[in-house]
Amino acid sequence: MIEVSIIIPNYNGANFIKECIDSLKAQSYRDYEIIVVDNDSKDGSADIVEKEYTDVLLKRLDQNYGFSRAVNEGLRMSEAPFVLLLNSDTRVEEGFVEALVSAIKGDESIFSVASKMIQMKEPAKLDGAGDLYSAFGWAYARGKGRSSSGYTRPARVFAACGGAAIYRRSILDEIGWFDEFHFAYLEDTDIGYRARIMGYKNIYCPGAKVYHVGSGVTGSRYNDFKIRLSARNNMYVIMKNMPVLQIIINLPFLLIGFMVKALFFIMIGHGRAYLSGLKRGYILCRQARKFPYSSVNLKNYFVIQLELWLNLFRRLPG
Repeated sequence: MIEVSIIIPNYNGANFIKECIDSLKAQSYRDYEIIVVDNDSKDGSADIVEKEYTDVLLKRLDQNYGFSRAVNEGLRMSEAPFVLLLNSDTRVEEGFVEALVSAIKGDESIFSVASKMIQMKEPAKLDGAGDLYSAFGWAYARGKGRSSSGYTRPARVFAACGGAAIYRRSILDEIGWFDEFHFAYLEDTDIGYRARIMGYKNIYCPGAKVYHVGSGVTGSRYNDFKIRLSARNNMYVIMKNMPVLQIIINLPFLLIGFMVKALFFIMIGHGRAYLSGLKRGYILCRQARKFPYSSVNLKNYFVIQLELWLNLFRRLPG
């Protein structure tokens, strides 16, 4: 059996997909398969994969269903014990796959391993070294914008960025796959949160280096589509994963977090998109189901809550 399935969700990634796949094929570690799931791209990127990489499995979807659905379609095509997710706008360094596999095999309680993501356009800067989450309701990339020469030690993180991370399939099957209500953004925070509730670990591996363009499809860090969807999903992550008592405990911090973000986006001209996203998040919370609470996981909730408070005092990226 293949040890690792590498799933690449793709949407209009013609400018990046060849470099991504070529960097994977250059790896000395070979016990993997590559699965590209295309969200009905209009730029010919799926044709590139089909014509130039005959050994790559390609799944064409009939419309853009988003990141989460694409990943789940890839999971249905895979039986490997480990699943590596990779954005199409990335290039991996030699040893990337092997480093992630070695890290996740080191402890059966590890659910995911985050890579060292470096900014493609400014390689002196980090794109992220695992994701953190705070009681403000803010999810953010650890170390983003700081020197890529740092963050050289393995560490526990709240979640792994799904743009370049490996996951244990058996735990995915236990806690549920990626939530398709998300479409895109914060789906990796959500699934990492669920794993933490169940007592599993998410860690960072500095030896797995990958260069990431970032916003390769949306085109910019701040745009109405991304802001609206992120705001919606931000509210959904909270309502889905926090028991009611935990929401009440964190409510003052959450309100501050939402207000600060609202003011920020109003100042840069995207206030309407952010507030619209919050409204859609409220509607989504009424439609979707909460992750089931169990007193068996009470200790894990306490550990998570302590981490949410500690992360209030961490210096933000940038």
